[in-house]
Amino acid sequence: MPWYAWLILILALGSIVGGLLMLRDTAKKLPLSEEQLKRIHQRNLEQDAKDAEDR
Repeated sequence: MPWYAWLILILALGSIVGGLLMLRDTAKKLPLSEEQLKRIHQRNLEQDAKDAEDR
């Protein structure tokens, strides 16, 4: 492979890795209240029970 093909390949991989690292750094947790967390956990339990029933 010619040198410019390697250069393009390295730039493409660097762009992908850089984008993923930037995405990881800017990710933030959602500030949820205790009531919201409780509802989410309850909904998850209901869906797990429904899935187990369907099997």
